[in-house]
Amino acid sequence: MAEAFEDEIEPTVTIEEYIEGIEAEELEADLVLGGDEGKECTYDNGYMKRQAIFSCLTCVPSGNAGICTACSLSCHDGHEVVELWTKRKFRCDCGNSKFADFACKLYPNKEPENVDNAYNQNFKGRYCICGLPYPDPETDEQVEMIQCCICEDWFHENHLGLVSPEEIPRDEEGEPLYEDFVCQDCALTCSFLKLYPPSIWAIESQKNEPVLSGKEKVLETKTSAFSVSENIDDSNHVSKDQTNISNMNSTTEMLDKKVQPHAETSSERYKHQINISNMDSKIEESSDNKLQPQGETSMENYGWGEVKAICNSLTSNFKCIIGLDIFNAAFDSEKKPMFLSKKWRDRLCRCLTCTNFYIQKDLHYLIDKDDTIEEYEKMAKQKRKEKLQQEEGAEMNFLDKLNHVQKIEILRGINDLKNEFHSFLESFDTSKPITSADVQGLFENLAKKRQRLS
Repeated sequence: MAEAFEDEIEPTVTIEEYIEGIEAEELEADLVLGGDEGKECTYDNGYMKRQAIFSCLTCVPSGNAGICTACSLSCHDGHEVVELWTKRKFRCDCGNSKFADFACKLYPNKEPENVDNAYNQNFKGRYCICGLPYPDPETDEQVEMIQCCICEDWFHENHLGLVSPEEIPRDEEGEPLYEDFVCQDCALTCSFLKLYPPSIWAIESQKNEPVLSGKEKVLETKTSAFSVSENIDDSNHVSKDQTNISNMNSTTEMLDKKVQPHAETSSERYKHQINISNMDSKIEESSDNKLQPQGETSMENYGWGEVKAICNSLTSNFKCIIGLDIFNAAFDSEKKPMFLSKKWRDRLCRCLTCTNFYIQKDLHYLIDKDDTIEEYEKMAKQKRKEKLQQEEGAEMNFLDKLNHVQKIEILRGINDLKNEFHSFLESFDTSKPITSADVQGLFENLAKKRQRLS
């Protein structure tokens, strides 16, 4: 009987704890949504580097369409909507040809299809190699999931390809020691990371030495912490770097020219074909060898503007920090998950040859700071800070517009509430928790007193 009575007792929280809880929930939502208040469709922003995306299975059961935060709230309220957290290089699909006769309320004049959007099983509400939903309605205890930073799918901790989830690098309090996770399949694409020293790995078991087939192994000191000026002898590299920059100018000039479409199926992704380090020979080649993305000819649609920005950001201070030709280097291709250490992207080489390699592998976002979750959340926090400052300013503006009598009334009301609350606490039995009925009674007493005074 006593146990049954204890179960009926309302949970006890202090006012400070309640406010902190509300603020924590608001902050978590802002971090997931990137500070997007959900008022405007993001379609006009094009393929955003990263944004919160949702999938409406009511409108598109096949799961090959994604919608932004605003459309999920305004256009698909009450629908079966799957939250996908964030996706890179995505443009809102709401109301396009995939939605049949359904029109977007916020931005109705969309193109029939966003050809550069990429979709995976997450858009159907399925995750991991097991293809189960999350949360799984048939499982009482949900297994935590980790997102791959390459394919952006989510994986259960017991389906990562490890002997045990205990191999996941965490500190004593269970917090992750890694910044990014790469799944088994994507690890094959990222095998080049084995050319880097052990400092980029988050756990001892993954500190693999690169297998270079007779070539010189990479030294730890060469990539201790990549920076523009670190470990660079300008006197030894001026002539070479000047040649590389000249070649880079030729590269950007080619990017500005019309790109010929290359026929391929819509499901295949285009490959960036830029040869930066050998651009002298490329200039002499015929126009048939120019850059050829698949599908549409619009550079902006395919993120070519960002590729150009990466190319233009390279300076003569960048020399290769792995010390070999990444295109010809031999290394093990092992289907084993990777856990990358904090700030590992800062250690990636940004020389012309390596950057060209990232572009051809469609991995150029790895050296784009804005692609990281850390930067995404930093942006969200900044937007939240600005929002709170605006709200505070609006409150002050409201008070400034009141006349003297109105200000006195507000201050009197605040003082009455303070006194009533103080009296309530003095007369209340501190051994008992405060219930919602107690709070309601406090405001009823306050209203009665104000009626007597008026």
